[in-house]
Amino acid sequence: MRPIERPCTRHGAVLFAAVACMLALLVAGPAWAAKRVALVIGNDDYRNVPRLQKAVNDARTIGDALKRLGFQVMVAENQTRAAFSQSLLAFDTTIEPGDTAFFFYAGHGFEIAGQNYLLPTDVPAATEGQEELVRDASIMADRIVDRLQNRGARTAILVLDACRNNPFERRGVRALAGRGGLAPMTTLPEGVFSIFSAGPRQTALDRLSDSDSNPNSVFTRVFVKQLLDPGENLVQVAQRTRRAVSELADQIGHKQVPVYFDQMVDDVFLNGRRQPGTAAAGAAEPPQKVAALPPVAPLKPPTAEALNAPIASFSRHNGGWTVSFSIADPTLGISWRIGDGEFRETGFIDALDPRTRKRMPNPSIQLPADAPAGIIELRYIDAQGEMQGPFPIKFEPEAALLRDQRKILDMTATSWLSFREFNGLLVYYTHLMSYRCAIREARIGIDSAVPDKVLKMPPCDMRDPVAIPSSAQPYLKLAPGVKSVSVELTYRDGSVSEIKTFRK
Repeated sequence: MRPIERPCTRHGAVLFAAVACMLALLVAGPAWAAKRVALVIGNDDYRNVPRLQKAVNDARTIGDALKRLGFQVMVAENQTRAAFSQSLLAFDTTIEPGDTAFFFYAGHGFEIAGQNYLLPTDVPAATEGQEELVRDASIMADRIVDRLQNRGARTAILVLDACRNNPFERRGVRALAGRGGLAPMTTLPEGVFSIFSAGPRQTALDRLSDSDSNPNSVFTRVFVKQLLDPGENLVQVAQRTRRAVSELADQIGHKQVPVYFDQMVDDVFLNGRRQPGTAAAGAAEPPQKVAALPPVAPLKPPTAEALNAPIASFSRHNGGWTVSFSIADPTLGISWRIGDGEFRETGFIDALDPRTRKRMPNPSIQLPADAPAGIIELRYIDAQGEMQGPFPIKFEPEAALLRDQRKILDMTATSWLSFREFNGLLVYYTHLMSYRCAIREARIGIDSAVPDKVLKMPPCDMRDPVAIPSSAQPYLKLAPGVKSVSVELTYRDGSVSEIKTFRK
């Protein structure tokens, strides 16, 4: 019997479900954390690399378990690069100093030059020598750790159940070079704990055989059971998970040994300390769900100010605009229009809203790339069956694009520049060029902390703002002895970024 690895997705759809519940804090030990917050992401529907089958289910199962442990949880599924950034930004705003922050990711992961990247569903297919395409289109795992730390989380927990085969391998094509597995995170800052579903150069199993009908990956089905076991601290949870996964994989002749990296300040118990005299008893494994979001506690009623006031976020992609609506009330249906036309229903997604026990209305719409400025009128049917609205939402394409790209640049500052040795030394600024619409001027300093050289970039093209013209050269040739390059951005609104230094 041969091991069945994660196959990997071709056509993706974005599903972002953000739900919150505030329960009593169960951490035993010093009472530092004000609350527990979590973001869980599962990516199945990849467009340009092999699709996955269980990552979304893994995210739902972990989200359900964390709610039982008192976490305020956001669940995000099938995230494109822009949606991934939006989800991380929303997660940022929930974290306050002293909190326990938990990030779980199931999907494709890839290592480039010792850095781990989490792949959104629209990551491009890449071949040999195209590492920059993957870097620019993906999320660096170390950056997520930095964000949790910057928000003041006392304990940050990072769990990666990532596919370990090379998703860029294709028959007859020289694949993008990359090691099997992810790079070890051995230099974590204080207060951070991470666990990977498999060790370096190992493949994480989705299932043990063709007859294995468990909806979760081998790692997640074991990890969630240990996570809910009362009286175990995080290190013990990781050790027990490591042992159980390794034993299951050994049964079919496969090598998979989860690894963990511990820099925590406190001895963290997510499900309470075991009472003296009680035997260690594993918690019952939570019900597995294949096609439904996990149940959650009701949301807090909105304040008077927020009542009946939907908000919208705008994201620009190659095909046009995605407009995502956030409505505080449970809804039975959503409709919209621009101008004096008829209201159009947004339709429904393939999930139940646990608050209404009915199918969840689609919270987003698509607009064409050339959609003019205007007012979107939004209305919805509340849980009592009453129509609310319409509510006016201003759509200004140019301003929305600048805000979206500025936000992405701020969150991906570690990707602004990258070095490559090829017939000399090259410094790439592909990332800056992709989001150039938000930049008035970009300057760099070569072996200097003072940026004094202007980078040449093509003008912004509102019809296809992320595309880089074929005539543009997104790199500079540098002398082999160059050690570092500093960069400073002046944004369209006149504000100036911090000076970032990138070393070879």
